[in-house]
Amino acid sequence: MSKPIEIILLPEAEKFADKIEKSARKKLFYAIRKTKMRIYGDWFEKLKSSKDIFEFGIKDSNEFFRLFAFWDSSGESETLIVCTHGLIKKTNKTPKHDIEKAEMIKDKYFKGQI
Repeated sequence: MSKPIEIILLPEAEKFADKIEKSARKKLFYAIRKTKMRIYGDWFEKLKSSKDIFEFGIKDSNEFFRLFAFWDSSGESETLIVCTHGLIKKTNKTPKHDIEKAEMIKDKYFKGQI
């Protein structure tokens, strides 16, 4: 049997989730709960131009809400999805600098610097 999935939000991701509108936050955490139950869909996808960075993505009120994340399956009892930071945008295109930021945070995380 596979290890359970836990999802954690680093401080910047928590601040992002706290500041978005209630309806968007509700959709975002619904997507997180589904992913935790191993129900996958277009709300959680790997970013093609990244080094294993994923994003939780939802649309609400003609805006796109993105929460960047990566997998940590090194734990013995659970697999983690670590959320790094988020953004709100008007288009569906993900800025390259945000992907690079998530990759940098991932590198620091695995080096034990976070």
